[in-house]
Amino acid sequence: MRSINCLSHLSLIAGLAACVNGDITASGSNFSLSGAGVSYRFHVDPRSGDLISDHFGGPIDDFTDPATISNSGWSTGLDNVGTPGLTNIRREFPDIGRSDFRLPAIHISHANGDTVSAFTYQSHEVVQGKPSLIGLPATFGKEGEVTTLIVRLYDNYSDVSAALSYSVFPEYNAIARSFQITNNGTNNISIERAASFSTDLPNLDLKMLELQGDWSHEANRVIRNVDFGETGFRSTEGYSSHVHNPFFALHDPTTTETTGEAWGFNLVYTGSFAATAERFSHGFVRVLLGLNPLHASIPVGPGRTFQSPEAVAVYSSHGLGGMSRSFHDLYRKHLSRSNHTFETRPILLNSWEGLGANINESSLENLAQETAELGIKLFVMDDGWFGTAPYARTNDTAGLGDWTPNPARFPNGLGPYVDTVDSYSVANSTNDLAFGIWIEPEMVNPNSTLYHEHPEWVMHAGNHVRTLTRTQLVLNLGLPEVQDYIINAISNIIDSANISYIKWDNNRGIHEMSSPAADYAYTLGMYRVMDNLTGSYPEILWEGCASGGGRFDAGILHYYPQSWTSDNTDASDRLTIQLGTSLAYPLSSMACHVSKVPNGLNMRNISIEYRAHVALMCGSFGFELNPSELSDEERSAIPSILSTWEKINPIVISGSFYRIAWPGDTNWPAVQFVSEDTNTAAVFAFQQGAIIKPAAPPLRMQGLNATARYTSNAFNGTLSGNTLMNGGLNLPWKLADYQSMLVWLYKE
Repeated sequence: MRSINCLSHLSLIAGLAACVNGDITASGSNFSLSGAGVSYRFHVDPRSGDLISDHFGGPIDDFTDPATISNSGWSTGLDNVGTPGLTNIRREFPDIGRSDFRLPAIHISHANGDTVSAFTYQSHEVVQGKPSLIGLPATFGKEGEVTTLIVRLYDNYSDVSAALSYSVFPEYNAIARSFQITNNGTNNISIERAASFSTDLPNLDLKMLELQGDWSHEANRVIRNVDFGETGFRSTEGYSSHVHNPFFALHDPTTTETTGEAWGFNLVYTGSFAATAERFSHGFVRVLLGLNPLHASIPVGPGRTFQSPEAVAVYSSHGLGGMSRSFHDLYRKHLSRSNHTFETRPILLNSWEGLGANINESSLENLAQETAELGIKLFVMDDGWFGTAPYARTNDTAGLGDWTPNPARFPNGLGPYVDTVDSYSVANSTNDLAFGIWIEPEMVNPNSTLYHEHPEWVMHAGNHVRTLTRTQLVLNLGLPEVQDYIINAISNIIDSANISYIKWDNNRGIHEMSSPAADYAYTLGMYRVMDNLTGSYPEILWEGCASGGGRFDAGILHYYPQSWTSDNTDASDRLTIQLGTSLAYPLSSMACHVSKVPNGLNMRNISIEYRAHVALMCGSFGFELNPSELSDEERSAIPSILSTWEKINPIVISGSFYRIAWPGDTNWPAVQFVSEDTNTAAVFAFQQGAIIKPAAPPLRMQGLNATARYTSNAFNGTLSGNTLMNGGLNLPWKLADYQSMLVWLYKE
């Protein structure tokens, strides 16, 4: 990793020539980060030493004069000799106090109790490639893929320094940002607010799009005007949460899926967060994404450094779809580091909806044998396999924390049982059945040996009541001894049997914290555990889960290549959940299953074809049912579904994804995948309800070669890409609810 120190001190700014390194240019006091379709520009104010935002958007070639704003009013002057007040300036790393009345990106309580900071430019360097973030997940890349600018600032009044990191991935029009705060003094300081991404946009008419929901109905689009004041949201659950995802987009009111400007922002972090777009009286819009201040107050001792999480921003001039595909490609190639990221995932059957926690070795072997006979390649044993008397896990009130196979259910341990499962031959395959397991290592039941031995290991606040959710408490992963216990316990399980897949669950938020900083410490501890286990067992396919989509975030994606998208497996609801999640996260990272009908949540009865088409849109496809309860019609459909998976999964894993029509906008939603070599496209089309009139609109494709000719299972002869994209297909829908079709297109 090469670095060039282009500029050593502000006093040298005026006399320096341009320093160009890859996709970053430092010319005098000006900094330019460039991508294929983006420019990100800021400069150092020569009077104050403050960093000033100039542009984040489509490519530009020049620095231009900022908007002129009157200095009259309460926000005038920094030095009483005519320097503009900071409220009237677009700032790059806003601190608190000193005439800026907007929200800051950094708020520090200094050793003497003072909360005003005055960071000024000191130096910078440009690095080919991208340094890692110690202890935190982050994007990565080598020379030629990413270039990094590090800008160093100093507060002479408090003896605190800052290092801002900007990494540009030019192929994806993406900027990754984070920063460090170093305490150079002799007493503690405290980080009260830390926004990893902060920039001031000009007076633009903008909408904010976010993903809002709750358990079983995650990732609903919410679109609001960015009006005067603060427009935003935050998670206070200790995790990224079902209620809000650490992603949002700002876009022009006329932006669509295919046209117009969009800025996407995503925090690579799994703890509590805050996202804000603040429009002040002059119309400038300050964008902030980082830690939730309610869960900050992070102490930094003398000589120590605080590292903020990373935030990624993507600019698109090709609508929300262009923004999403940039996120998808960036995350698959430069965030997810699993060996399985670009591998097709095995079809699985999970035991939960079929057997629940009422399991034993015999019932599981029978279910595994039925799984293999259907041609499914991976059998997953869910909850109920661990804990010893009197705390055996026979229901959800006991056993969490005691990661020992229940001797009443597995008298010989997991090893011999797993060997039996592995001996079953998968129908129509040369493979034997593989085995996977469910765990929830961050939690503990009060009815457990672990809790009775270590009640001090749970998240709690002094003598306050330890609130139970789902009859469980949260282990404090901020404690190194808790981290070590989990690493050792799960390693022992893995070492005891031939385990190919692990589903890592988490089924409650954090209520009582001993201090606001406990969430940051917990999250760092959780990452240490995940980093250790995934690094020690890279051959295992790890899947994240938090009661469904409660932690579907970029931080988890760094360690696990896929996450359970929602506990709601109803196919119609899942369309909304999966399309919403796809705004930031690749379909290859989603785990989706066909479950039994009527659905356990809403009692909806939908054909297995429709259920399969919705689940086949995801990277990890499987079943969550008891094969013995399948109808004859469902059972006869399984071979065709498995055959379709063989064709579609490689395209889902590595191809490009297009949202053709949203389920909330039409009765005929549709999505499309285009293979990495662009030779094959697959369109999943749906009819939600039976409608006599009006007629269904034509299905117009996206992302095809305009002049190429295509053959298809949906029409005779060939049609051009132009015809398919601009004219479209009229599909022969029947007068029935919940229909689906899979249209294949092959370029000649």
